[in-house]
Amino acid sequence: MWTLLHARRGVQFGLGLGMGVLFGFLLHRAGVTQYEVIIGQLLLVDFTVVKVMLSAMVTGMIGVHVLRSLGLVTLHPKPGSLGMTGIGALIFGVGFGTLGYCPGTVVGAVGHGSLDALFGGVAGALIGAALFAALYPRLKDGLLRKGWFGDITWPQLLKAKSPWIVVVPVAAAMVGLLLWLESAGL
Repeated sequence: MWTLLHARRGVQFGLGLGMGVLFGFLLHRAGVTQYEVIIGQLLLVDFTVVKVMLSAMVTGMIGVHVLRSLGLVTLHPKPGSLGMTGIGALIFGVGFGTLGYCPGTVVGAVGHGSLDALFGGVAGALIGAALFAALYPRLKDGLLRKGWFGDITWPQLLKAKSPWIVVVPVAAAMVGLLLWLESAGL
């Protein structure tokens, strides 16, 4: 099945588009495509975004490692550095704080008709991507390589005999935080 999927680009495109539409719909249903919810998160008065992200992280982390344990997927972590993380966080933070959308929520907001997301968010993302692409040749061997840590994962960094030694307590901590946020009414 996987070989067939890898060989058929049209199927990959359709599957990707379908999953993207589903993802946008779920973001919208969760309320995180609304400007007020995003700003509420930045002001630390509405933790809807944190709860959605923690839920996604727990689900994704456990799902990926179950599939990996069953031999159905292979992990291919992208290499990184503190410089890459810093530049990415700066670009993300400026857009997020200025307009109140992240890349996922801006597309979901466009889907339900938010013109500020379309003209500010999508246009801003395209301009930001173009600027980064133009500056990349100058950044790639300098700032982006600062603090290089490669493609190591947390279980590898902690020298865990099994990734589950890291996954289970991290997932439990996230679920605990989710429960605490809910019980605190945040």
